[in-house]
Amino acid sequence: MKTDPANKANYFHYNRNLKDRSRSLRTNSTKAEIILWGMLKGRQMLGFSFLRQRPALNYIADFMCKDLLLIIEADGSVHALQKQMDYDRKREKELIEAGFSILRFANAEIIDRPDEVYMEIKKWIENKMKTDGIVPSNFHRTRNNKQED
Repeated sequence: MKTDPANKANYFHYNRNLKDRSRSLRTNSTKAEIILWGMLKGRQMLGFSFLRQRPALNYIADFMCKDLLLIIEADGSVHALQKQMDYDRKREKELIEAGFSILRFANAEIIDRPDEVYMEIKKWIENKMKTDGIVPSNFHRTRNNKQED
């Protein structure tokens, strides 16, 4: 069954059934996720807004930017196990079919080389902006004119 492309009309495939689980994951972030969130929160990454532990389809993305249809994953050692790799491939295939792009980083890479991870994400976004003409939504907001992302 083909999945409709993620967009505002379908809430970027938000899955409310995963709301409690995503909240729990936000509360219990890994060290790598905390480091990544420090790079992404508050529109620090070229003005784009990212969400943490965002449900999409039947999955929870570590980080998602709706404007870019970008998911960023921080992978721990469990992702090296064959069963988890098979699951990740299936998950990634479904998310890509829904229109998302996925960047994956090993936790060790995020912790040991955060500047390189930052630059790789930044380079990916700059390329996306250049090739697709994407700009951050609601970037020029005033204090009295706040809008929902």
